[in-house]
Amino acid sequence: MPALSFRSSLPALLAVPAALVLTLAGSPARAAEPLDVTLVANVTQVKPGVPFYAGLHLVHREGYHTYWKFPGIVGVPTSMDWTLPPGWKADDITWPEPKQVHMFQIRAQGYHGDMLLPVRLTPPSDLAAGTKVTLKGKTSWMCCGRDCNPGFNELTLDLPVAAADAAPETLVNTKWQERFDATLASSPKPLKGWTVLASRDEKHVTVTLTPNSEGMPKGKIKDVLFFTDDGLVNADKDQVLEPLANGALRLTLEVSQYAEQPLAKRLVGVLQSKQGWDAKGTNSVAIDVPLIVIEPVDP
Repeated sequence: MPALSFRSSLPALLAVPAALVLTLAGSPARAAEPLDVTLVANVTQVKPGVPFYAGLHLVHREGYHTYWKFPGIVGVPTSMDWTLPPGWKADDITWPEPKQVHMFQIRAQGYHGDMLLPVRLTPPSDLAAGTKVTLKGKTSWMCCGRDCNPGFNELTLDLPVAAADAAPETLVNTKWQERFDATLASSPKPLKGWTVLASRDEKHVTVTLTPNSEGMPKGKIKDVLFFTDDGLVNADKDQVLEPLANGALRLTLEVSQYAEQPLAKRLVGVLQSKQGWDAKGTNSVAIDVPLIVIEPVDP
């Protein structure tokens, strides 16, 4: 197999099955060094038919990071392949707001420090009280910093089944409930109070944001960072923010040379600002808007 470079081979890297990537890269023991991964839950007991949250608790060594659901032009997102008892349902990861991370000098989208990736689980309604259930899954990740360490691990968590009439407050895992609440609250919600218009040509995406409510922080936003949900925008390129009249903003982004063809018809991702998008100071918001395509003009 030919050597892969980070800049030139993102489509190939993402297309390679995770198991193959991990086998080529090394053993789980080596990968575990910069990252500790455990399976936790916001309950101490399962109530038949009542959804709850389990999650991957990631503790990164200083200087290391893992990746968001779309990492950018380098990296592989963290995943969890569940093996659950019959009748159970596992939703996708509810991704917290991403951060800008660096793989060597390349800007990417991910997490560092102490992170929680929540997953909503729904048990069947016919669980027998007094029995025990085992939540099990295989998680895989790419943890990078001074070097890159792909890894995987089999995780399990045993939980007893409570009676159907058990009071909800008796099931709460007090150690983790507050952490799950805060993490779910940080998951980007749709942007409100702003009108968003987006257009693109062959090289750039232009986003115009106009506040349409008196409660919006007109003129206060000084920095904005866009996180691409599908790779249309190159996460490693500079993003240019310009203030416009009446508190509006114009953000110019570069179309990625690795973007899937044909190019997307919508701009999907997360907008982040330290100054906040509303009176509550919400830092990260989700957008999903149509893209107006500007065709090149013949000379």
